[in-house]
Amino acid sequence: MTARHEDDEKLAQGVAKGERAALARAITLVESRRTDHRRRAQVLLQSLLPRTGGAFRVGITGVPGVGKSTTIDALGTYLTQQGHKVAVLAVDPSSTRTGGSILGDKTRMARLAVDRNAFIRPSPSGGTLGGIAAKTRETMLLCEAAGFDVVLVETVGVGQSETAVADLTDTFLVLMLPGAGDELQGIKKGVLELADIVAVNKADGDNITRARAAAGEYRTALHLLGARLPHWSPPVLTYSALTGDGIPDVWEQVVLHRRKCEAAGTFAATRQAQQVRWMWTLLNERLAEKVTHDPAVKARLPALEREVAAGTLAPALAAAEIAGLIGL
Repeated sequence: MTARHEDDEKLAQGVAKGERAALARAITLVESRRTDHRRRAQVLLQSLLPRTGGAFRVGITGVPGVGKSTTIDALGTYLTQQGHKVAVLAVDPSSTRTGGSILGDKTRMARLAVDRNAFIRPSPSGGTLGGIAAKTRETMLLCEAAGFDVVLVETVGVGQSETAVADLTDTFLVLMLPGAGDELQGIKKGVLELADIVAVNKADGDNITRARAAAGEYRTALHLLGARLPHWSPPVLTYSALTGDGIPDVWEQVVLHRRKCEAAGTFAATRQAQQVRWMWTLLNERLAEKVTHDPAVKARLPALEREVAAGTLAPALAAAEIAGLIGL
């Protein structure tokens, strides 16, 4: 136990010094499902917590094919050139059959992948709702503790469950494509309602006119939805991840959004509320694990499932019996 404690102390010190190898090892530790690793990860996170909280936390989502990874490569490169240290948490879809994922985001971020002031961590979503990996929040805190002052979280893609990323970050950036007519019908209303900034990509060459027209469509849609915050109306921008045109404007709006929220007092309040919801999320996860690992539940569960499937037992009664088995 002493050796392990000393190893974890060294790991925490390495993360605090910004050592990339230590950061990677720490993230692997928090992503582990082993009980002993989980306990060590909790101690590690607690020791590093005072070093967190100062970064820009930006969630980025968008319709399939919009160029999320290419956008992050362009935005991240711009930010490192401005003196920022950028961490990218790129969540790849996991196979529901094998649990595996492609993890190809790094190949689409060619410049950031070799940038010493950037850190890219691809991780499988593992089927987690919200388009973010189960340990994305913990990974974000570790990156902040390592000195990264901008954390970009790329989600799996737009969908009803993707909006969970808005509860993880300070600014929710939704990327769209030109040709708003069809896309506007296909996007989820909930995503637009949570958007802090909407940016239309591929505003280059012959697409510029179409991109501007699409931006006008989205402005109208946002106007009809109404502003979520009294001090902030989500802007709609056009940009090109290919040429870099408009990328500085996107970041300028991220900074302005944070300043407006800080001035209105909602920035700190939102982060505090996120922390409390995180606590409840972890508690629910622990309860679910207790259900699946409890010996009495494991012994009784197959029969309960058969009865529920056959329609001879109400799901509510089955759930009540399981709760009783674990003492709830």
